[in-house]
Amino acid sequence: MSAPVAVEAHGAVHTIRLARPDRGNALGPEMVAAIDTALDGAQAAGARLVVLCGEGRHFCTGFDLSDLDALDDGELALRAIRIEILLQRIHALPVSTLAVAGGRVFGAGADLFAVCDHRVALAGTTFAFPGPAFGLVLGTGRLAGLVGDGAARRLLLAGTTIEAKAALTMGLATRVVEPDGVAPAIDSARDAATRLDTPTVGALFGRTRRADDAGDLAALARSVARPGLKDRILAYRAHVAATRPRS
Repeated sequence: MSAPVAVEAHGAVHTIRLARPDRGNALGPEMVAAIDTALDGAQAAGARLVVLCGEGRHFCTGFDLSDLDALDDGELALRAIRIEILLQRIHALPVSTLAVAGGRVFGAGADLFAVCDHRVALAGTTFAFPGPAFGLVLGTGRLAGLVGDGAARRLLLAGTTIEAKAALTMGLATRVVEPDGVAPAIDSARDAATRLDTPTVGALFGRTRRADDAGDLAALARSVARPGLKDRILAYRAHVAATRPRS
């Protein structure tokens, strides 16, 4: 099997490309570990801008549950916690981050998008946070920091899919572009990321990237500790399958 991510370095810009398009670039343990390792490499190489994007149609469709039948509640809980730890690491990076998203950006994939400084959505991209439907509370504090407490509550409670323009209006996305607008967006972010020296950027980020990481992790731990996590996920999947329009 090919590597879960592909890494490219062009000067100050290091790109981490999620490379499991056959699974919608969903976040499984191998993918999470590979992103973490790629971040190590980017920092060691002195990257000033880290870009996250995905191969294929979708940026990231959430948790990889392709092996759900073989997992128990504890294993599912551990996967969720490891994703939250990765999100917290990205949020705390002393360099700029940029996500380029297309297709479906769901669940943990939407949280991965939301944790970046620059959030570029291709026209036609859709976002959703379905986790609360099976009792999962992931990254809610960071989401509220982007879109506001009220908007975050409405988005999470309704569980509805929103289009790219709505994501831009509420602050989830920072830019909506056609495919030919991705490169200029990255160039603009690179120029901003490299204008100041590295220690100054790190100090600024340390004071302005504020989040209740301990609170988010505690809320997630409580949500996954509730008995029946796997059953709730199975029930949610059955509901989605039953309500999906038939072609």
